[in-house]
Amino acid sequence: MATLEDLAQVLADLPEVTQGERHGHPTWSVRGKGFAWLRKFSKADIKRFGDQKPPAQPILAVNTADLHEKEGVLAAGIDGVFTIPHFDNFPAVLVELIVIDPKDLRDLVVDAWLSAAPADLAETFDG
Repeated sequence: MATLEDLAQVLADLPEVTQGERHGHPTWSVRGKGFAWLRKFSKADIKRFGDQKPPAQPILAVNTADLHEKEGVLAAGIDGVFTIPHFDNFPAVLVELIVIDPKDLRDLVVDAWLSAAPADLAETFDG
C-alpha cells in the first residue's frame, strides 16, 4: 500500500521535478513537460463504473512512453493499476495508491519521468 508520502519521496528523488496545478489538481513536470498528476473521477467516470465501486482516492495518473508501453503496463497485472474509457488512446495509466506496492509506484513514476525528461537529463539519471 502506497501513500501520498511515498509518492512525494519518489518525486523528490527525481531531478528537476516541479509541482504545479492543472484543472485544480497537483501536476508534476520535468522541464515543463507533465508526467504525473492526481486525478479525481468525474461524474461521467463514476457513471461508467455502473454497479462497481470506483477505485478509492487518491488516484494518480502517470504517462507512459506510448500506447504500446501502456498496454504492457496494464498486461503486467500490477495491483492498483488500471485505466478507464476516458484514457482510451491516451498514453497513461491510473494508479490506486492504497492498493499499489510502493516499489511498483516508484517504477511507474520513474518510467513516466523518463518518458518526459529530455535526453540529456535522462542520461544523467542513475536511479
